[in-house]
Amino acid sequence: MTQAAETARTVIMTVDDDPGVSRAVARDLRRRYGESYRIVRAESGESALDALRELKLRGDLVAVILADYRMPRMNGIEFLEQALDVYPGARRVLLTAYADTTAAIDAINVVDLDHYLLKPWDPPEEKLYPVLDDLLQAWRHSDHRPVPSTKVVGHRWSARSSEIREFLARNQVPYRWYSSDEPEGQRLLRAAGQDGQRLPLVVTPDGTPLVEPEAPQLAAHVGLATTPAADFYDLVVIGGGPAGLGAAVYGASEGLRTVLVERSATGGQAGQSSRIENYLGFPDGVSGAQLTDRARRQAAKFGAEILTAREVTALEVNGAARTVRFSDGSAVAAHSVILATGVSYRQLPAAGAEDLTGCGVFYGSALTEAPSCHGQDVYIVGGANSAGQAAMYLSRGAKSVTLLVRGPSLSASMSHYLIQQIEESPNISVRTGTVVEAAHGTGRLEQLTLRDLDSGREERVDAQWVFVFIGAAPLTDWLDGTVLRDERGFILAGPDLTADGRPPAGWELDRPPYHLETNVPGVFVAGDARAESAKRVASAVGEGAMAVMLVHRYLEQS
Repeated sequence: MTQAAETARTVIMTVDDDPGVSRAVARDLRRRYGESYRIVRAESGESALDALRELKLRGDLVAVILADYRMPRMNGIEFLEQALDVYPGARRVLLTAYADTTAAIDAINVVDLDHYLLKPWDPPEEKLYPVLDDLLQAWRHSDHRPVPSTKVVGHRWSARSSEIREFLARNQVPYRWYSSDEPEGQRLLRAAGQDGQRLPLVVTPDGTPLVEPEAPQLAAHVGLATTPAADFYDLVVIGGGPAGLGAAVYGASEGLRTVLVERSATGGQAGQSSRIENYLGFPDGVSGAQLTDRARRQAAKFGAEILTAREVTALEVNGAARTVRFSDGSAVAAHSVILATGVSYRQLPAAGAEDLTGCGVFYGSALTEAPSCHGQDVYIVGGANSAGQAAMYLSRGAKSVTLLVRGPSLSASMSHYLIQQIEESPNISVRTGTVVEAAHGTGRLEQLTLRDLDSGREERVDAQWVFVFIGAAPLTDWLDGTVLRDERGFILAGPDLTADGRPPAGWELDRPPYHLETNVPGVFVAGDARAESAKRVASAVGEGAMAVMLVHRYLEQS
C-alpha cells in the first residue's frame, strides 16, 4: 500500500464536548491535514469510542487522537485509557486548560500520553501543527499498519472455528487468525460488542462483524459469488473438484452458458493436497491449491460462473429441462448437467473421534493446521496418496509423523514415488496393520488408543494431532430415486448401465446412454463420483472434458 493510499484511510480524531471548540479543532486540523487524512470529530467520550470501534472493524487506521480533559461522564484521561485498548498505536494528545496541567502530567503515566496542549492553541501554526507534525511522523515510522483483511477470532480448539478457517483457506480468501484469549482478539471482540461467548467472530475487510456465520453468509461477505446470474443455462456442473473445474473450462470455452456449483470450496480433495507430483506438465510438482486456483481463474476467463457455498439437494427432470434445486429452496435449470460431486473422507470409526473433530481430529485439513503442528508429534490415518502427501508436507515442521495404515503395506494404494519419499524421510514412520480404536480428550485430543490387527494388542499414545485420510464416500445421497447408483453410492453410467445388453429402466431414447451418461438423458457424471473411476486428478480432469464433448453430442440430437 502506498503512503498516499494509506493516509487516505487514516484518521485524526478530535473529541470535545463543547460544540464550538470541537468545530474549531476540526477546522484547524482540516486546514492543514484534510487533503491527506480523514478528520473525525466527536462530542463525547462514548460516541468517540463507538466511532473508534467502527473504524477498527473496517480496518481503518487512526494516527492521532486529541481529547479534551474536562468532559462530563467520561473525562479525557478516562476516554484515552479506553481508546488505548482499541488503537494502542495511535498517538494520544490531551487538550487542557492551564489549571489542569497537573492532571495532564499525571496522565502521561496513566495512559502513556504522548503530548498535552494548552487551550487556546492560537496560532495553530506555532502551537498545534508542529506538535501534530512530529506525532504523525513518529506514527508513520512505527509498526502500526495492519493489512486490511478478513479477521477471524475464535478458540483454538473449536470445531466451528476450524471449519471457518478451512473454508477461507480453501477458497483462497486471505485472513488473519486471532485467539479469543490474546490481546488483539479481545480488542476485536470488544469492538464488535461481543463478550466472547459466541465464537467464532469474523470481521470482513469492510468492517462487518459476523458472529458464528454459516458458509453462505460468510461467502457472500468475503466476495465469493453465491447467486446465479440467470435462471437457465446450457450446462450446470455440480461439484468444483478437478472433474468439475475441467468441465467448466471446456464447457465455457466451447460456448456453452456454464455455471459451476460448489457446496464448500473448489478443488475437492485434490485442492487440499500439499503437492501433486504425478500430474502431467508439472515436473516439479504443484500444490492442490495452486492447481485449483489456476483452473478456477481459467474457467472464469472463459465466462463460466462459479457459485460457492451452495448445497444442491435435488435433481428434477422437467421435460427437456434439468432442474437443480438448492437447500434454500431456490433452483436453476439447464439443458444438461454434469455430476462431479467427488467423494469425501470417511469418518474415523473410533470411539470419541466424532466429539473431537476439529479439536485435534481433522479430515483433510493438513495445509490449514500445519503451522500449529510445528515441533509436535503428528499421526496420519490412511495409506493412499492423500495421506502420503500430507505426511511429507507435515514432516517439514513436525517433530515426528506416524502413518497408521490398516493394510500390510503402502504399495496397494500409494504411488511408488511417494513411498520412496516417505522411506527417505527420517522423521516419518509407518505402522502397518494398525487402526485407531479410540480418541481421548476433554475439549481437545489428548491420546489415541491404537490396536495391532495381527496381535490384537492395544496401546495408548499421547497425541494432540491426527489427520484422517481413509476411504472415499460419494456425496450422492441427494440423487436417490433419480439417478442410479451402485451399492456404495457411486453413480452408474454408460456401459455400467447396459451390462446385460439392455437399456436401464425408464430409458426412452432409441440409443444407449453415452459413455459418461447416467440413466437420465442429458445428465452426465465425471470424476471420483462415477463407479469404477480411476480416482486420480488427471483422469478426473479428462472425464470432465469428455463429459462436455458428450453434452455437445446430446444437445445436437435433442
